[in-house]
Amino acid sequence: MLVLLGDSTAVGIGDLVPGGWRGFGPLLSSAFEDNGYRNFAVSGARVADVRHSQLPEALRCGPTAAVVIAGVNDTLRSDFSARRMHEDLDHICRSLTAAGASVVTVRFHDQGRVFKLPGRLRRVLKDRIDEYNRVVDVVVARHGVRCVDLHALPGAYELETWAVDRLHPSERGHRMLARAFAAELRAAGHRVGDVGLECSGGRELTVWHHVAWLVVKGIPWLWRRGADLVPLLWGDEERAEPPVAVPVPGDVLPADTGLA
Repeated sequence: MLVLLGDSTAVGIGDLVPGGWRGFGPLLSSAFEDNGYRNFAVSGARVADVRHSQLPEALRCGPTAAVVIAGVNDTLRSDFSARRMHEDLDHICRSLTAAGASVVTVRFHDQGRVFKLPGRLRRVLKDRIDEYNRVVDVVVARHGVRCVDLHALPGAYELETWAVDRLHPSERGHRMLARAFAAELRAAGHRVGDVGLECSGGRELTVWHHVAWLVVKGIPWLWRRGADLVPLLWGDEERAEPPVAVPVPGDVLPADTGLA
């Protein structure tokens, strides 16, 4: 049984086909030779939502493999806390591996580079993503789970990889994710076929589509979300949280790591 846990990317947003959103989940499950597939992801979910709402349902399915992709929504909120994210991700991965599931999660790319954020706002967001990626590194090493580094994924920053909102993968991007997750599950010992990158789902997006969306919807969305992020741009940089100190794999995070 393959289970998916996470946010709107795991839901499949960005890959629209007749009948609704598809995404990497069905593509991956069609290549996964074990029986069963369930997707518990919810748009807007944060890591805590995965832990408290999605994980218990997924565990009841008796999963043999799990893909977990969440964290970006946390980085866009004023109450961002890498310590809480560490506690939640650690619990998720520990619970799934204890249940006998092979787990694959992700390190995130530079979202601001894709979305073309202004310089300082992009740096604030990148700092948060980097901090969460360090948490991911710790949890991955501690529990021996697999991980896809989205920043290093070939084509990660190409326009064709992204849907018109530049926040979710396009069909091509979802296929790239499915192929990368399939490779990690094979490395974990599962029988998983390859996933093709040839697209066949929706309309082809041009540069004009991306520009039009950015002006009509993207900037207003960024302005609304800026209620959480923009205050950080005008605050005293010296008050920013110190970088996360990555502990030795297997250790618990001590109280003075800078995670808060």
